[in-house]
Amino acid sequence: MKPHYAHWPLCVPHAFTPPQTTLWDNLAISAKRFPDKDALVFLGRTLSYRELLQQSERISAWLTANGVKQGDRVLLYVQNCPQWVAAHFGILRANAVVVPINPMNRAKELEHYITDAGAVVAITSADLAAEMGAASQALPQGQGLQHILVTRFTDAFDESALADPLLPASWHGWLTTPHSPVPATGPQLHHWTDVLQNSLPVPDSAVKPDDLAVLPYTSGTTGLPKGCMHPHRSIMHNAMASCMWNHATHENIALCVVPLFHITGMVAVMHACIYAGSTIVLMPRWDREYAGQLISQWRVSHWTNIPTMVIDLLGSPRFDSYDLSSLTTIGGGGAAMPQAVAQRLWELYGLRYVEGYGLTETAAPSHTNPPERPKQQCLGIPFIGVDSRVINPDTLLEVGVGEQGEIIMRGPQIFDGYWQRSDATDAAFMAFEGQRYFRSGDLGHVDEEGYFFITDRLKRMINASGFKVWPAEVEALMFRHPAIQEACVVAARDSYRGETVKAFVVLRQAQLGQVSEADIMAWCRENMAVYKAPRLVEFLDALPKSGSGKVMWRSLQEAEMAKPV
Repeated sequence: MKPHYAHWPLCVPHAFTPPQTTLWDNLAISAKRFPDKDALVFLGRTLSYRELLQQSERISAWLTANGVKQGDRVLLYVQNCPQWVAAHFGILRANAVVVPINPMNRAKELEHYITDAGAVVAITSADLAAEMGAASQALPQGQGLQHILVTRFTDAFDESALADPLLPASWHGWLTTPHSPVPATGPQLHHWTDVLQNSLPVPDSAVKPDDLAVLPYTSGTTGLPKGCMHPHRSIMHNAMASCMWNHATHENIALCVVPLFHITGMVAVMHACIYAGSTIVLMPRWDREYAGQLISQWRVSHWTNIPTMVIDLLGSPRFDSYDLSSLTTIGGGGAAMPQAVAQRLWELYGLRYVEGYGLTETAAPSHTNPPERPKQQCLGIPFIGVDSRVINPDTLLEVGVGEQGEIIMRGPQIFDGYWQRSDATDAAFMAFEGQRYFRSGDLGHVDEEGYFFITDRLKRMINASGFKVWPAEVEALMFRHPAIQEACVVAARDSYRGETVKAFVVLRQAQLGQVSEADIMAWCRENMAVYKAPRLVEFLDALPKSGSGKVMWRSLQEAEMAKPV
């Protein structure tokens, strides 16, 4: 038996029989069992399971009436709010596929999602509708969107909530963004409140567990993001497994501040809670004072987060005024939790911070720590149903205990492959001991107890506060700047984010002295998601190159990491 089974959580199976139902069925069943129970809490207003089900059905009926057919992709471009959840399940109920998009993305980035997914319908919010509209109208005729469904955040809460002194004042503007005038050309705009009033028939449910459910995008070394094909069964597995691992029940109350567009928020929080019939307290963005208030007020029991959030909350001057005693389960991933912070959680509340590991391709956790016996700065042990190994990336042979190699895994939550990218799919998988394993691209090792640790990356990637930034994608966007001749993006050390984005830039000769580093950073913030935008820019006369003319990014990276913080 594998050594990690000696530390397996009590009463949790090593594997389980998958249900022959879909993700929509989870909401339908919970609504039937707990119709009047709070499903969602948002800025002081609650939404019951019955109401969430009804809203989702109205969305599905509207989508079907506007030409969305089984297997069609629908873009979902909204920050955390009840409408995100209702739209997500409405898309699934219409037998369609959810394409969740980071709301930080800008119009130029959105063009790729529209064309690559082949979407003709998008659901967004009033504060983001202009970006989505601009992206669609910039595309050649016939490639843009036909319909955009727009919601206001105030469709989901009472504006009296804005008087809450702990609600960040900086949120008031985008929370109350009005609808823009309907343009004469471009996609047809529809308002959320109008759509919820429709009496159209709900389509018949036609999908099965093997049908495509979600198409989240992930970037990589090639630049443009790739869609990860997740059928209902892969998301279902990790939703159910997350409940089992954390001993979840319908009495749980979860704080959801990790983004719902991200695979962790979507699967390990939203889908897990909907499956269990739990209550989700939604935060649209992170704010430590508001988070402390919500945990205290709603008696939050489960909180999945990024370690920087915990560090921030513990550093609040108001921290002693918050009551976190209701928390029973706390954990997350994306970055390592500092030992001192984990120790403080233990001393104050008897809470063990449970770190986990996963990728968009693995529907969130492929590894996680046993709640009763976690190790710090550790990925944990292979999740329910997962077989994971560490191999030599050159010989493709398994290495011994403590030896570094590439982490590979197989399991029921692994994606089916990349959307319309058979080449990338083939490269992502390998045959090992007669089975098909996914190659993570991360280097790590296993200790004698079967716990996995990450040590380095095979992939070129920056981890900024848990957000993955792919240098090739940032570089591709930067090359659109008329003054940039060449750019090379690397990770720089950051005392808070862990890593941050730095760009080495070679300006065109005619632009020398005309453009500053600050100008480049400002342009990047306007044209790409803020977490991708370089926070440091350094001008060079030329980038270092190999004899074959390839940019030697690794030499720039190593020199940057050698600098003190």
